[in-house]
Amino acid sequence: MSGSPRIVQTAPVSARTARAYHHLHDRAVNFAPAGWGHALADPAWQVDRQHTPLPAEAPGPPRPGGPFEVARGLLHSYEVADPALVRAVYDANAPLEGRDMLLVGRFFGLRFPMGVRIGGVVDGPDELDGAPVHRFAWHYRTLEGHLERGQMDYEVVKYVEDGQVEFRIAAYSQRGPIRNPILRAGFALFGRSTQLRFYARAAQRMRSLTAARAVAPGE
Repeated sequence: MSGSPRIVQTAPVSARTARAYHHLHDRAVNFAPAGWGHALADPAWQVDRQHTPLPAEAPGPPRPGGPFEVARGLLHSYEVADPALVRAVYDANAPLEGRDMLLVGRFFGLRFPMGVRIGGVVDGPDELDGAPVHRFAWHYRTLEGHLERGQMDYEVVKYVEDGQVEFRIAAYSQRGPIRNPILRAGFALFGRSTQLRFYARAAQRMRSLTAARAVAPGE
């Protein structure tokens, strides 16, 4: 049981937009999940991957208040997204696995509410490329009404043996059905550049906020 809803906005959105969040549970994922192998081999999908090093910490399990723990919190609360580009509305008391989230894209004064659903949650010891790690990861998939179709994966990884910490984004996507011809033309012209700007800003925010909030060694 998740208890009473606790609706969070990562930055303010209009009351009308916020109400749209409550209709997401009736919406289905708007594509057949492709899987990474298929997406990489199919030119219909735009595939992106980004790895960003974060401040390191001592080898071993994550340190309380250290970079991994801070980065995990930023990802869990979706503070990693730059609110100048994307704001989110979600129920913080709902389990992360299966949680619906309303993303509000911001572009040239326009606002685009887009629903997604979270899944694939991993939180704990794991192995990556044969190395022991501590890993926090989840993905979201786009819902009916979203401008795009696809999946975005987020993860924060700490390598246990050397203490390196890394933030990773991976996504496969394609344009969804957009009936409005003006929006369709705008997405064709600016959608890709906006997508790349989102990735760059997320990496920058994760680096700077982790460095600012992590407890220094010995404190």
